[in-house]
This record gives sequence, structure tokens and C-alpha cells, in this order.
Amino acid sequence: MGSKEKVSGLLKEFKEFAMKGNVIDMAIGVVIGAAFGKVVTAVIDIFINPILEALPKVEATGVSNPWASALVTFIGVAVEFLLTALVLFAIIKVVNKFKKKEEPKPAEKPRLCPYCKSEIAKDATRCPHCTSVFDPKETK
Repeated sequence: MGSKEKVSGLLKEFKEFAMKGNVIDMAIGVVIGAAFGKVVTAVIDIFINPILEALPKVEATGVSNPWASALVTFIGVAVEFLLTALVLFAIIKVVNKFKKKEEPKPAEKPRLCPYCKSEIAKDATRCPHCTSVFDPKETK
């Protein structure tokens, strides 16, 4: 097998992988999730962090406490995570509600021997129970 055939086979295999429905759905989800993360970050920065920073800080020595700033940052990140998770959960619930529900395929009826009515293989020409011979197309 030449290198050109290997590359061609590799490209074909990659195309089959990339065009699977699950891979494309996952890629769309990652892009939407990243964009939504930016929206949540903006909401946190504009609305939540100013409220947290406005809370009174204990400054007995008159020197700014670095832990207070770190705590505000941590709370902002935690709220951002919770909001992102909550909204993505809600979106997924709505999408799943509208998703096409696949109807389960009805189970195929077993093939029966026309003589003894026992179950037999689809392609059998003789019943293993009563040993009757018949045409495979004869029973359905």
C-alpha cells in the first residue's frame, strides 16, 4: 500500500468520524458553551462583583486586606459556575423535550413451524421439533 493510499484512507476515516452526528453535536455544544460562558462572566463582572465589593470590609489596621479581594473573586467565580451550570441544565432540558422521540421498533414476531407451531430459525428448512420439511418462504 502506497503512502498516497494511506493518506487517502486516513482522510476517508477522518471524514467518517467528523461527520458522525454525535461529534458535530458535541462541537456545537462546546462553541455555544464557550459563548454562553462569556455572557455569564459579563453578568458576574457587571452585576455581582460590584455588589460583593460594596460590602463592608474589616480593616482594623487601615491596610487593605488581600484576602477580602480574593474572597470576592472566589465568590464571583463560584456564582459564575453555578449560573452557567443552571442555565445549561435548563437549555438541555428544553432541547430534550423538543427532540424527536424515537419509537421503539416492534419486536419481530418469531417464525413458527406450520405443523407443530414451535419457534424455528428464520432460514430453517426443517423443524427441529417435529422434523417436518417445508419451504423457508412458506412460514412467516
